[in-house]
Amino acid sequence: MNKKSNPLLIFYILTIYIVLQFAWWTYMLSNLNDEVYAKKTELVFSSQKTILEKNDLIDELEKKLIKKKLMIIGEGSVFILLLLAGIYKTRKSFFKELKLAEQQKNFLLSITHELKSPVASVKLYLQTLLKRDLEKQKIEQILINSIKETERLNNLIDNLLVASKIESELYPIFLEKTLIRLFIEKTVINLKTIYQDKYEIVININPELSLDIDKQAFSSIILNLLENAIKYSPINTTISIESHQENGRSILRIIDQGIGIPDHEKKLIFNRFYRIGSEETRSAKGTGLGLFIVKHLIEKQKGEIAIYDNTPKGSIFEIIF
Repeated sequence: MNKKSNPLLIFYILTIYIVLQFAWWTYMLSNLNDEVYAKKTELVFSSQKTILEKNDLIDELEKKLIKKKLMIIGEGSVFILLLLAGIYKTRKSFFKELKLAEQQKNFLLSITHELKSPVASVKLYLQTLLKRDLEKQKIEQILINSIKETERLNNLIDNLLVASKIESELYPIFLEKTLIRLFIEKTVINLKTIYQDKYEIVININPELSLDIDKQAFSSIILNLLENAIKYSPINTTISIESHQENGRSILRIIDQGIGIPDHEKKLIFNRFYRIGSEETRSAKGTGLGLFIVKHLIEKQKGEIAIYDNTPKGSIFEIIF
């Protein structure tokens, strides 16, 4: 038997034992009431009272017996219902904690790999530069790759710190009026340089659009959404950042042409440590923290985020301020 199911099995056994014990006590109490009724009936018949008086006393005793039995049944029913509700809640909590523990385990495994991988790559690139005489073009490519890996490592560490602050409710928000297009262009300049041969990142935002945002938080939001789009999009596709106004609200959209997200997982992807369950996406790098951070940082700035399917394929992440 799976060791993980042992605590739940013990709980079920204890629950069944308690229910059986309660049923036995109810049965014994009911029998005791019947015995008391029988004894009182004997005393009534052996008394010197008239037949009419004896019948009245017997009727009164029967009514009291029925009331006691109804009281026992009522209290027993309430107890059973509360016990069943407790079993349901406990079982639900148990499996929720079990799933979270599994996700945390996967997170630790993935974070270990995610931290070691860029370090190993940069080390290899530097060793290559030291040991070989390379052409200028190859040296530039190695340096670009090294920057890419260090940027990846830096973003990963930033995500870990931000997630920790969010969990501790220690992430401060300082809103200031900001020109969004100019800010996003500065934020994604390194990302565009790194992926310029693989993806086209298009920014189509009104230059005059300004919003009250926390610059550090907003930068994390944009970078996480873009990296998520890059992670799950085929090479040589376009990732767009667009804006428009609707009913007095400012809306930003990050649009990709990737593999998309199944409907039943759209609400789950913002959970901490959650990653889409298909083999295609599990092979991609990630820790399950990016979208968790995005959702919480948007909400801290009084915004909302939604996800829709792109046509003919891909996803649209919509941020509403």
